[in-house]
Amino acid sequence: MPLKLPQARLIGWDIGGAHLKCAAFDEAGELLAVRQLPCPLWQGLHELELACAAIAAAWGLVDARHILTMTGELCDLFPTRAAGVRAIVAAMVARFGDERVRIYARQAGLVRSAAVAASEVASMNWHATATALAHCRGEALLIDVGSTTTDVIRVEKGGVVTSGHDDRGRLVSDELVYQGVVRTPVMAVSARVLYAGQWQGLAAEYFANMADVHRLTGDLPPHADLLPSADGRGKTLAESAARLARMVGDDASEAGLPALQALAGELAAAQLTRLGAAVRRVEEGRCAPLPAIVGAGIGRFLVRRWADGNGRPYVDFAQALALPIPLAEQASDCAPAVAVGWLGRSLPWA
Repeated sequence: MPLKLPQARLIGWDIGGAHLKCAAFDEAGELLAVRQLPCPLWQGLHELELACAAIAAAWGLVDARHILTMTGELCDLFPTRAAGVRAIVAAMVARFGDERVRIYARQAGLVRSAAVAASEVASMNWHATATALAHCRGEALLIDVGSTTTDVIRVEKGGVVTSGHDDRGRLVSDELVYQGVVRTPVMAVSARVLYAGQWQGLAAEYFANMADVHRLTGDLPPHADLLPSADGRGKTLAESAARLARMVGDDASEAGLPALQALAGELAAAQLTRLGAAVRRVEEGRCAPLPAIVGAGIGRFLVRRWADGNGRPYVDFAQALALPIPLAEQASDCAPAVAVGWLGRSLPWA
């Protein structure tokens, strides 16, 4: 049965190009529920409208206020990021009403649709997450590994410290790494791999993605992969192995599952190495490492593994914000949606 939330008064939304994430809070600011739905926005705005309708129907939202953050404006449905921001905001306002919708705009706080500046709104979900964390921990390194990207953000002296302030700048500084644990094509993680005792190149084709890799290593949470596989087939171990085998010019029936699981381990290790390189770059110049690694996103198992392997204290995002234990896993999975809702409890509603 759908979980009706008549007591929900504030909803945080993280509108991505592939997923819609939302978090509901009551009048007292307590987290009530968290949910993630597939939302392949590149197929059209109707995908956002359908996902929002599903949430509204399931939760029974009537009097709630809504705070938005987004990355979906980057998808190729829109000619520019600014056009994407305007279209997404307009769609949410059309559904919930201008009086009930505000958009997270970094230093500007919460703004109405008419006051949206794309440069302050586009792809700022990481900033919301880090800002919420900064309210609870004066110093930490936030690492959010999602389905598509990884954010590596310093929190120092109770504030968010970055070298880059948009996607381009953060790609330069390694504060944004365009790798995740689900949608990233395998060929984006490594050019060469050790397979069956030999180093070799990978096919430059979208035969498999990192969901196949982390499924074969046993690390991928079962709820993490919500979109179709690379070949449209199923998501069993055998089907993931078949896709991964194509990346090395092999057939799973000849290679065997153990060899392909070993290959998956090599690729997962390469992704972990890339994460470590980004952490070193982001912390470069500091006298000492930041005192805690805070992990978020469905791929935070990689963050914990890196922290453990490097002797760094690890904390889940939900734990850092002291969120309810029954919702902790979902809250850490969907950290930006939770963060904008959590911030909305105290940010002025102009």
